[in-house]
Amino acid sequence: MYVLPGMVITFVFSYVPLYGLQIAFRRYSAKKGIWGSPWVGLEYFIRFFESPYFWTTLRNTFLLSIYSLIAGFPIPIILALMLNSFSHKRYRKVIQTVTYAPNFISTVVMAGMLILFLSPRIGIVNELLSVFGIPSINFMAEKGMWRHIYVWSGVWQNTGWNSVIFFAALAGVSPEFHEAAVVDGASKFQRLLYIDFPAILPTATILLILNCGSILSIGFEKAFLLQNDLNLSVSEIISTYVYKVGLRQMDMSYSTAIGLFNSAVNAGMLILVNWTANKLSGTSLW
Repeated sequence: MYVLPGMVITFVFSYVPLYGLQIAFRRYSAKKGIWGSPWVGLEYFIRFFESPYFWTTLRNTFLLSIYSLIAGFPIPIILALMLNSFSHKRYRKVIQTVTYAPNFISTVVMAGMLILFLSPRIGIVNELLSVFGIPSINFMAEKGMWRHIYVWSGVWQNTGWNSVIFFAALAGVSPEFHEAAVVDGASKFQRLLYIDFPAILPTATILLILNCGSILSIGFEKAFLLQNDLNLSVSEIISTYVYKVGLRQMDMSYSTAIGLFNSAVNAGMLILVNWTANKLSGTSLW
């Protein structure tokens, strides 16, 4: 009975709408409705695969997602391990609060801050560079810098919050293990390496599987807000392209086909990474 409300909500909002996926295989017309729209098979998938945007958006999405995963996944683990071994509880709470705080900044505000701080005319970053005689840089127009700005601002914003789950895992480590290790002469680093790290490894593996399962589902809002005509060649990802063709151009069938392709790739990655993790570590989702 306790589980039933959650099951009903999940079924209504996650499974019932799946009937709309047939739009990807129909030439959808709002006037005719889903069932009245003519069936066109794989026409929209072929159109996307043959589109010049296919490789561009796919490459940009993969690069941005993998870069975000490589840069952002280990840092919360490192932060949790370091703060857990920090003996001064008052300072540890201060550091935790400081690292948590950026998570509560909305995506719109974060994007506005980045654009303002990196402005070539009034940005504080360029003001600091001018002190050292470095000429002003239009960061948001530099294609080579856009991915770094996107990823590392996300790392700064999310590291503290993402470390919470690892703190919870470390809280389950029995103090007796550390006491026995101290008696045996283990250093703080050895205790971190042989007690704390193995304790959070299963949790880290599950989170890695989940992250790999959404490798093409990068957040739309931030990428869209940081886009401009000068960096579009590196900032156009699948989610922003779906928005443009679906809502701006009102091509619902085409955007649904792209979204379905995106979900299929994510599902395949989830199954592959889960199978690999199960073989290597014995930890998996199923």
